[in-house]
Amino acid sequence: MLIRPFLASVLVCVLAGIAPALRGAPPAKSAPAPPLLPGEALAMAGPDGTVYTFGDTAKEEPLGCLAKLVWIKLEGMQWAGMGVMFECKGEWQGCKCWLPKGHGKVDLAKALRDNCDLAFLAWGQMSAQIWLHDYGDGAARVRLEDTFGPFLGNRMPPGEGLPEITPAWVGYGDLLRTSTAGMLTWLMDPAQDQALRTYRRLLLSFKQSTYNPDAWWIKTGTAPVLADPGSASGWAVGGNGQVLAVLHLPRVKGKDEPLERFRAILNLPR
Repeated sequence: MLIRPFLASVLVCVLAGIAPALRGAPPAKSAPAPPLLPGEALAMAGPDGTVYTFGDTAKEEPLGCLAKLVWIKLEGMQWAGMGVMFECKGEWQGCKCWLPKGHGKVDLAKALRDNCDLAFLAWGQMSAQIWLHDYGDGAARVRLEDTFGPFLGNRMPPGEGLPEITPAWVGYGDLLRTSTAGMLTWLMDPAQDQALRTYRRLLLSFKQSTYNPDAWWIKTGTAPVLADPGSASGWAVGGNGQVLAVLHLPRVKGKDEPLERFRAILNLPR
């Protein structure tokens, strides 16, 4: 596989220096491990599929805003074909947006980029009604459980029918959880290939996705900290077609912090 110049620098400066440490040998001085802060966890996969992990990548955390990636996997093609739109005014059906003034009118790409929870909640409820009509209650439940299964553990709401699509299904609370390594494993599954292409198309501009094959798509977000109500942790995941990376931050002060740390750790251009 041809490794382009920027990817080569990432592998030399990050991945290549990590491999000796994983084998029990001292890391190369010219290629130190990524500069993580206490509590941060990073999982990466190189172009050959080799996985490298740093920090406690096995610790399970609430999925938070990354739940939108699961919805894209499940319904992204359908929603894109429908040309879904949503008017976010800061509140919908008693649920409040994290942005008090709302996001305004959003399509699928803008809702994903701007983390509009209310749009995904509305579209998820719309899809649930379509499933019930087309498949029936039991099959609709199986459809939801099959896709979200890696993030549910044994927490699927009881019953034989389709559960109500509440904010918990778009990342509120702790219904949906994963670890840094678990998220990377999910992204690396060959069944994700179409979803990865969709993430790239939605998260990059037309110019980037069309003319820059090395461009990184990056999805960031926050999640609740179960042991410290009111606090938030941070997620950042991304890829450039050859490398995939997942970063978790134990605490964040703002929504931009996961993106800033992801870029700094991987030495990505701004």
